[in-house]
Amino acid sequence: MKLGVVGLPNVGKSTLFNAITQAGAEAANYPFCTIEPNTGVVAVPDARLDGLAAMYSPRKVTPAVVEFVDIAGLVRGASRGEGLGNKFLSHIRECDAIVHVVRCFEDENIVHVEGSVDPARDIDTINLELIAADHETVQRRYERAQKMVKSGEKRYAEEAELGKRLLAHLEQLRPARTCPVSETERALLREWFLLTTKPVIYAANIAEDALGTPEDELPGIPQVKAIASQEDARVLVISARIESEIAQMDAAEKQAFLEDLGIGRSGLDRLVSACYDLLGLISFLTAGADECRAWTIKRGTKAPQAAGKIHSDFERGFIRAEIVPYETLMELGSMAACREKGLVRSEGRDYVMQDGDVTLFRFNV
Repeated sequence: MKLGVVGLPNVGKSTLFNAITQAGAEAANYPFCTIEPNTGVVAVPDARLDGLAAMYSPRKVTPAVVEFVDIAGLVRGASRGEGLGNKFLSHIRECDAIVHVVRCFEDENIVHVEGSVDPARDIDTINLELIAADHETVQRRYERAQKMVKSGEKRYAEEAELGKRLLAHLEQLRPARTCPVSETERALLREWFLLTTKPVIYAANIAEDALGTPEDELPGIPQVKAIASQEDARVLVISARIESEIAQMDAAEKQAFLEDLGIGRSGLDRLVSACYDLLGLISFLTAGADECRAWTIKRGTKAPQAAGKIHSDFERGFIRAEIVPYETLMELGSMAACREKGLVRSEGRDYVMQDGDVTLFRFNV
């Protein structure tokens, strides 16, 4: 999973990126401090791996990972080449989802590129640039499809119809992800690599002393939530400065600090959970003396395709999957005990994997 962290300059984007990846991207009080995208790969927090590690004492524990990409701050006119312009936009195309950091705090020591703090305006600034870039892409696709319709191929007629409808949608300043499409059209859209089809989480960056205040009482948060609800996006309220402090702590300190703040989980944990949910992802688990590992798959993935995540031979020669839910394994204490009670299921090709399935794949090639 690759997440692009975007936002206007000086909204706390790189501070948040540093906190969740501890990758050390430069964070400074001026626009375009981030020019090349910084990348950080972080482990997906999963307490189930700790349980498996305690049971198996493996030589290696391998969590699922998320790649965060800190993309240069966007400014008004980027779709026409202003600021870092199209270079910024091209980096977004490579990501699975967008984490859009929105400034919801006042600080006279941190300049705002627009001169004032206004979350709704800032969201519109970026969204309009992404929509403008997509309009240009769709216009090209539409014109090309119209020329090719005379060839008689059904595909071009479908592309022309989709392009016409999508252009009208974008001209209403609405992101492409909110345009109703069929499954066939959705497949076509994936080939167009549009920016506004990507799922979005708005990370509302609040002041550190605002934590603990009911979200809807915080400045700007109701406006951000209202925008998100209109465009099928999510909202995560977070303090980048607090996350910076948490990132420097050991596990015991971190837990005590989170409990004192009354927030339970760090921003990274909540962000990853929100992204998994947004993208429809789950994890299945493999366990043994050599390695305990979490594997990320799309919800609805069948057993042979899940096996293919481990190795293509596993999918090609798939025989069956031996599965026990993680909670059942922990309750009985061992795989042997689960087998004795007949709780290890043998599943075939049509089995749809579930989150937390502890799995052994049988295959033959």
